[in-house]
Amino acid sequence: MQILAIDVGMGTQDILLYDDKKRIENCYKMVLPSPTLRLAEMVNAANGKDIILTGRVMGGGHLTREVKEHIRKGGRVYTTPDAALTLHDNIESVRKMGVEVMDDPGAIEGEVIKLGDLNLEELGSVFEVYGISIPDQVAVAVQDHGFAPHISNRIKRFELFKEVLKKGGRLEDFAYTTPPSEFNRMQAVAETIRNSGKKPFVMDTGPAAITGAMLDTRAEEPAVAINLGNGHTIAAVVNEGRIISLFEHHTSKITAAKMDDYTKRLADGSLDFEEVFADGGHGCYIHESIGFDKIKTILLTGPNREIMKESKLPVIYAVPFGDAMLAGCFGLVENVV
Repeated sequence: MQILAIDVGMGTQDILLYDDKKRIENCYKMVLPSPTLRLAEMVNAANGKDIILTGRVMGGGHLTREVKEHIRKGGRVYTTPDAALTLHDNIESVRKMGVEVMDDPGAIEGEVIKLGDLNLEELGSVFEVYGISIPDQVAVAVQDHGFAPHISNRIKRFELFKEVLKKGGRLEDFAYTTPPSEFNRMQAVAETIRNSGKKPFVMDTGPAAITGAMLDTRAEEPAVAINLGNGHTIAAVVNEGRIISLFEHHTSKITAAKMDDYTKRLADGSLDFEEVFADGGHGCYIHESIGFDKIKTILLTGPNREIMKESKLPVIYAVPFGDAMLAGCFGLVENVV
């Protein structure tokens, strides 16, 4: 079996070509700029020219900020309705940014920028240089807040997490071949894969990284697995292969002291949604409380795990198969297999 696994983050997209005939350490891998970062650079390079956004809904982040800056400097931005959802779930909010939403902007002259979390054609061109083909199975992780045009997408995200935890919270429950309708970003990725003639498998980046961290040979449950990503930090209590509680915050707001405190209270059951949300984070949901004294392992992964170098907790830098940056990809492969 071969699987192309891609973990799409805010700063990087991490890529693993898994082949079960090889030792996983010998499977091919790449770390490339994230799609939102690359497309933001394209907006910046337009140098004030009119911009036309087409394609599919994807992660905003850097791209959204660059679009706003382009407009602030006097540039004009046009977008199709689907691409517009990258900037905000509410189309009226997109218009208030100064973006013109059009069903068919084909008559507009300007720089056309095609949006999307996944470009298999480009990746295929890179692989072709080395005589490699994209396999039939393509697995992709993206952070999908859930479509929420009328409420905070942070609230929507934790409503969706809550549903999964109530159903059992198994790590594989966060993965889909056909995502639910609320996950429009995952749906766009799955359709892109399917339209290329490949078999899709999609998952949220948070649970994918948690799954990958738990593959470290030192992991012992009950455990807390923490992914300190470029944009977001997620922590989950994992017991018997299930996520029983979790919180998520913006990495820019995280310190070792705050993380120590949140980790203890997440396991003890005393951390709540409102506290994390009011601090600018996404939120928290505790389905079961196991007690911090029962935790056997605290695993750290993600490109910003050095934030925890001053932690007072007995943390372990998770390096599944010797590569912390590929934790999300390993988590994808684990759930596909």
